[in-house]
Amino acid sequence: MAEQDDLIASIAATTADYREADGEAPTPERIERWVGQFDAAVQLPILREMDHVLKRTYFSRDGTRKFLAGLFQTEKLVGEDPCAFWKGVKFLDIQGGGASQKEMLALFSKVLEKQCRFEAADCGAAPHAFVYLDDAIFTGNRVRRDLETWIAEQAPAEAKVHVITIALHSGGQYYANGKIKEAARAAGKSIDLTWWRAIELEDRRAHTTTSDVLRPVAIPDDEGVKAYVGAMRYQPNLRTAGHVGGNGIFSSDAGRQLLESEFLKAGVRIRQMCPHLNQYQRPLGNMILETLGFGSLIVTFRNCPNNAPLALWAGDPWYPLFPRTTNSDTSLRRFMAMLAQEDF
Repeated sequence: MAEQDDLIASIAATTADYREADGEAPTPERIERWVGQFDAAVQLPILREMDHVLKRTYFSRDGTRKFLAGLFQTEKLVGEDPCAFWKGVKFLDIQGGGASQKEMLALFSKVLEKQCRFEAADCGAAPHAFVYLDDAIFTGNRVRRDLETWIAEQAPAEAKVHVITIALHSGGQYYANGKIKEAARAAGKSIDLTWWRAIELEDRRAHTTTSDVLRPVAIPDDEGVKAYVGAMRYQPNLRTAGHVGGNGIFSSDAGRQLLESEFLKAGVRIRQMCPHLNQYQRPLGNMILETLGFGSLIVTFRNCPNNAPLALWAGDPWYPLFPRTTNSDTSLRRFMAMLAQEDF
C-alpha cells in the first residue's frame, strides 16, 4: 500500500488548488474513494498513469500566472515594447457561457498592472488589435460562436484578432478557424485571425494514431461497452497501438491503453446510472459527433471540462475526481452576486 499512498499524495499535491474556493480539491480521501470504483486489479496502475498524466495536463493557478507573465513579453506577439502593444489592445469579454474568460482577463490584468501600471480595462481606446483570451479550447465551438456573434454585431470592418489560450486542440482550431472566416465573409468584414498557445494537442480524426487524447485501440471485452458501440450509427475510429502522442502526456502506450479502456468502461456504466446526462456526453467526454467521446485530459485549477472522460467529473451516484461547475452554475452565481450588490 506504500506505493498507492505515495501516488495518491502526489496526485493530491499536483491538483491541490483545483476549485480551491469551493473546497473541491482532490484530497487523498477523495482520490482513494474515486479509484476504488474501478476493479481492484487496475486501481494501482490507474493511479500510476494518472500521476504521470496530471503532471503534464493539469494547469494550476501558479502555472497559469507563469503562462500569462510569459505571454506579456512574447516578442513575436508584442514586439520590443510590451506595454505599448498591450495598451493598444482591446480585450474581448464576450464569452457566451462559463467564467473562464473573465477569470483569465482578471489574472492578466494583474500582470499588466504590475508591469505597466494600467489594467486590461484601460486598454484599447483606439485598438490596433483585439484579444480573445481563454484557458483552453477543445472542440472550438465556444470561441467560434463568441467570435461569430462579435463579428456580426460589434467588429469593425477590418480587425486583427489574436486568440490566446494555454491549451489548444488541433481539431478545435481547424474547425473554429474555418467557421470564423466564413462568418467574416458573410458579414463583409476582413478579420485577420492568429492563434497562440502554450501547448497544442492533436485530436484530429486523420491523426488518431498519433493523437494526444484518449482514442482506444480496441473495444474492451465488456458487455456494456459492446452494447453501446453496437447502438452507434457508425463504428468508432480506433487507434493503432504503439504511440503516446507528440506531447508525451502518457507514460507508455500500455499506460495509455489502460486509461482508454478503463475510462471507456466506466463511462458507459456512468451513462447507465446517471439519467441526467444528455446524448452528447459520451463515455470519453462531451462531443456532438457520435463517437466514443472527445477524450481530453486537460484540467485547470478553475474547472474540469466536460470534454474530459465522464469517469473524471460525472457525479451522482458516480463519485468524481474533479467535480465540475456548469455554465448554469456560473450564471446563477453571477445573478446572486448581482443581487447582493443591489441596494433594495
